Amino acid sequence: MNLLPRVLILMILGSVPLFAAKTPNFVVIFCDDLGYGDLGCYGHPTIQTPNLDRMAAQGVKFTQFYAAAPVCTPSRAALLTGRLPVRSGMCSDKKRVLFPDSAGGLPQKEITLAEELKTKGYATAAIGKWHLGHKPQYLPTNNGFDTYFGIPYSNDMDRIASATKYREACKNAKIEYFNVPLLRDAKVIERPADQTTITRRYTEEALRFIKTNKNNPFFVYLAHSMPHVPLFRDKPFVGVSKRGIYGDVIEEIDWSVGQVLKTLQDEGLAGNTLVWFTSDNGPWLIFETHGGSAGLLRDGKGSTWEGGMREPGIAWWPGKIKPHTNHSIASTMDIYTTCLTLAGAKVPKDRVVDGVDLTSVLLKGGKGPREAMFFYRGEQLYAVRKGPWKAHYITRAAYGRSQPEKHDPPVLYHLDHDPAEKHDLAKENPEVLVEIAKVVKEHKAKLVRGKNQLNTLIQK
Repeated sequence: MNLLPRVLILMILGSVPLFAAKTPNFVVIFCDDLGYGDLGCYGHPTIQTPNLDRMAAQGVKFTQFYAAAPVCTPSRAALLTGRLPVRSGMCSDKKRVLFPDSAGGLPQKEITLAEELKTKGYATAAIGKWHLGHKPQYLPTNNGFDTYFGIPYSNDMDRIASATKYREACKNAKIEYFNVPLLRDAKVIERPADQTTITRRYTEEALRFIKTNKNNPFFVYLAHSMPHVPLFRDKPFVGVSKRGIYGDVIEEIDWSVGQVLKTLQDEGLAGNTLVWFTSDNGPWLIFETHGGSAGLLRDGKGSTWEGGMREPGIAWWPGKIKPHTNHSIASTMDIYTTCLTLAGAKVPKDRVVDGVDLTSVLLKGGKGPREAMFFYRGEQLYAVRKGPWKAHYITRAAYGRSQPEKHDPPVLYHLDHDPAEKHDLAKENPEVLVEIAKVVKEHKAKLVRGKNQLNTLIQK
């Protein structure tokens, strides 16, 4: 008997899908030094972010979403590998991030999100700030990305020292003060990069890539240089925000997000594209009005207090995501595992992957699977969160001359009741400290530290 009519009948009845489900596309929009309180949908009273507000209303807005580190390099390594940076060696107590004279970078043995998605036929693009090594072997095109357009490290590096003092150069910035290169793949195409137009050009690059690859699965990693100081924005955004230049920069980023979402909708891709928006760490508070706000959270960039690592986290996927505000603990590392799961790719089994799968949270809502979060400053474990409780074993202000303070017993905060971490409840809850100590013991027993990548300098 010819099976074709039977198959057609089964298709019509729904036993066999008429068309195989398309593999979803992924866009990760990653800011630099954005604070928890810097967006309208997270409570800022004067910065206008209508596109991000709409993205949050139509998707999932996480209220307890964490970067994996309080500074750039380790945080970016964690996002792209799904692993705590101490496991890859992409953190240090001596040099907190990579610099233009650094010899190291992301180890080749690490498996990036782009590399794993390539095994499923994805086209991949890295756009924006990289900061995982600027030597050729460490650049995006040697780490799973087909193309790269961006700057290799922070936009305040390669400063022309003779121009003016660092703080002054950042607060009254000019393009020529910072000799940072703009790369196309591995080639420098502009130096110094014109940072006044860089957010717009990153956006245009992302839109071109999306349109070019609309018939294939794609992954776009759009890592904005801003709002890291020095602050720059394009002419249409000069003076538009009540918040001043910092607000101008955020509102241009919001425009960029709107352009990405509109292009996905115009090209008929929105229903098959998961878009993430978050940041690498908290606001750089020492730059005052040129830095952002952590809202009600304590401290900012560089610290393991909540303001240093809790970030805006938004996921958007029209027709697939159940729109809601989610209070589960989640992390940038979870983007790795979730995207690989949705793509049908393998989450590596030969190493510890710290990211958890948030698919059920995105599609159905409810509580996520993450129970604990580890807060490293450099190579040292400073704090651990389990459920609503966070124990600090070491505390230290983000920047300046303060010294680390060790706590025995640890200080303890109930983050659901006290997100500002003002009221130490250790004496009243010794049993909680015992439970968290068990988590710490298990974590340290299985921890294999990667070879340090940040301390080695280029030999001249």
